[in-house]
Amino acid sequence: MKKITSLLACLILAAAALGPRAFAAETKNELAPDAKSAILIERDTGTVLYSKNSHEELPPASMTKIMTMLLIMEALDKGEIKMNEKVRASEYAASMGGSQIFLEPGEEMTVEQMLKGIAIGSANDAAVAMAERIAGSEEAFVDRMNERAKALGLKNTHFENVTGLPVKGHYSSAYDMAMMAKELLKHEEITEFTGKYEDYLREGTDKKFWLVNTNKLVRYYPGVDGLKTGFTSEAKFCLTATAKKNGMRVIAVIFGAPSTKERNAQVSKMLDYAYSQYTSHPLYKKGAVLAEAKVSKGDVRHIRAVTSEPVSVLTKKGVKLSNIKKTVKLNGHLQAPLEKGQPVGTLSVSQGGKMLAKTTLVAEKSVKRASWWQLFKRAAGMFAQND
Repeated sequence: MKKITSLLACLILAAAALGPRAFAAETKNELAPDAKSAILIERDTGTVLYSKNSHEELPPASMTKIMTMLLIMEALDKGEIKMNEKVRASEYAASMGGSQIFLEPGEEMTVEQMLKGIAIGSANDAAVAMAERIAGSEEAFVDRMNERAKALGLKNTHFENVTGLPVKGHYSSAYDMAMMAKELLKHEEITEFTGKYEDYLREGTDKKFWLVNTNKLVRYYPGVDGLKTGFTSEAKFCLTATAKKNGMRVIAVIFGAPSTKERNAQVSKMLDYAYSQYTSHPLYKKGAVLAEAKVSKGDVRHIRAVTSEPVSVLTKKGVKLSNIKKTVKLNGHLQAPLEKGQPVGTLSVSQGGKMLAKTTLVAEKSVKRASWWQLFKRAAGMFAQND
């Protein structure tokens, strides 16, 4: 009896010590009770704050367009397309059903207008038109989507189209969708589109078209500025949302909610939890110069290594940061040509041997291969110094 009493006492003391954590876990389990799967992450560090069946393969519906938009933004960065460039809608693109901006075959809109249609109105026709412009066909663009998913290390995603319209073999997971959203948000300007509640297309004509954001939280939840909703009868109500408050950006994903109301309520609850329990400590903005790397056979000898995304450290509220160690490691033997944005190293942030954040450093500018004359002059200069 004494042993049992002692054991109970120990259990009570242990429960008291772990009480807050146990309560937090119990609270988190109720964040998305009606969703098939869900995840909540802090964007900069990728820290998972809540997870429910987050690796289950499910139909993503129009949340597919997060990857579509990512490839569009990357094409813009590479100069493959420009915002003011006009894109022509093919007969196939104009034939897309579901959400659309009612493109007519042969109709032209700028990349910016197409992006508005995709980001705000979830336009299937605009998504296909952009896919055809960038890759030549929807099929070729889908191949790029799957290659990009693989490059991101996503193991539970496979795309069959750029729209999310129902088709066998088209699936993703809450975790994978959060990682796609994390990557898309490296392009901070995307929220200028996804964060708008309403806009217009074909202004100044008798076909003026009113765009209303399918993500109502951009209007009703302070700080929400994206990213993408989804609905089909198979997928039910889905949402990948992002919000930024007090310098902290989080991403919340819901798959398979029974209604719009439940979807929005549960995402709101996840966001409330993140902002009530955690604090972000910003360290660097995107593009911060952290080192200078040597480049072999380039038209310049050095390139500045910059942050590819905002860098911050996440803690529970009330926890102070101290003795933070920042380590920059540059890739060995960088050789021209280098593209702007190409990885050239890493930044690691740790505390007491524990990794808090890790991010890629990229080339600030492109570096062309040096001409034979530049290489000759350098070699001559080296010989002169050795004399």
